[in-house]
Amino acid sequence: MHKGSCHCGAVAFEVETDLEQVIECNCSICRKKGYQLTFVPRSKLNVIRGEDNLATYTFNTHTVQHRFCATCGCAPFGEGKKPTREATAAVNIRCLDDIELSDIKTIPFNGWDA
Repeated sequence: MHKGSCHCGAVAFEVETDLEQVIECNCSICRKKGYQLTFVPRSKLNVIRGEDNLATYTFNTHTVQHRFCATCGCAPFGEGKKPTREATAAVNIRCLDDIELSDIKTIPFNGWDA
């Protein structure tokens, strides 16, 4: 279990994930925001506080809700559905507390051409 938050702390969450490896996508939003993502079933993500402070941004097919803090603009996670219709969350590990980014294996994903 890992805890995380936005920059100002208005939004806090916990997520159950092993962080063995994460995805670094080069699509237009991931590249510009510098996301490193771990994907989990939505049930493994628990917003502890600030659900009412989360704003949503969608683009392109509008299938992923990119969630961000309305106060500081930090984007800790996104929500969507797998092709199987299972609710999923993409957690930005840069928003997790007490992890060392250099210790986590990063897998590049070509979202630009996907």
